[in-house]
Amino acid sequence: MTGLQKRITIGFLSIVGLLFFSGMVSFWELSNLSSDTDNILKANKRNIELAKEMLDAAHAQNVAMIRVSVFADSSYDSLCRASIERLENTLAVAQNEALEKSFLDSLAIATTELKLQTDNFMTFGRTHLNDTIPDSHPDPVGAKWYNEKYEACYDKLTSAIKNYMTSTQSSLAPRAEQMKKNAYRAVTPVLISLLVMIAIVLMLFYFTHITCVKPVIRMNRGLGDYLSFKIPFTVRGELKDEMLELKEKIDALIAYSKQFR
Repeated sequence: MTGLQKRITIGFLSIVGLLFFSGMVSFWELSNLSSDTDNILKANKRNIELAKEMLDAAHAQNVAMIRVSVFADSSYDSLCRASIERLENTLAVAQNEALEKSFLDSLAIATTELKLQTDNFMTFGRTHLNDTIPDSHPDPVGAKWYNEKYEACYDKLTSAIKNYMTSTQSSLAPRAEQMKKNAYRAVTPVLISLLVMIAIVLMLFYFTHITCVKPVIRMNRGLGDYLSFKIPFTVRGELKDEMLELKEKIDALIAYSKQFR
């Protein structure tokens, strides 16, 4: 490969290599950005699902506890215990899956308090029940216990569940900032490559204009003057590589043609 051809080939291969490298880096950064976005959306969706499950369990527990404590309906005992177990199981799943567990501490405490209140009533609270109270009529002692003790625990639990539901939103700010940085990192290689490619293209244009275009124009003008006006073929300026070889061959061809005149 001769000098001029080598330089032009290296120039274009540099552009291709730079495009390929910047494209791979940008693709990798965009893949990470897409993965982070998917993880945030999945975590948010999962938080909402688990929070809804816990709210449903807490609501069922509350309804069952009203029937047991206020209306002395023992048929809801099994639902009461099943709802507590469902709430605890869902909380355990949330604790295993959560990356940030600080929001679950208050929820775990509230769940424990509610369970203790339920167990205490199931074990000791029934002694106050008056068998003379007709069905579907509220028991005043049970209603007082529910209003003063259980309802506060239930409100605390539901508040903790709602805080857990919105915990993903509170962590969106730092994640969004990190995603913003990742987006800049994905675009930066393209911008740098664009600037470098502009510089390379300008240099390649200057090189080809100086070493190829201008010598060809001068040789074409000199050859035209020779053919039209018999002016000796001369090319001003320094020639190199293939352009110098071309000029030498034109000189040789002119000299060879003069021998047969």
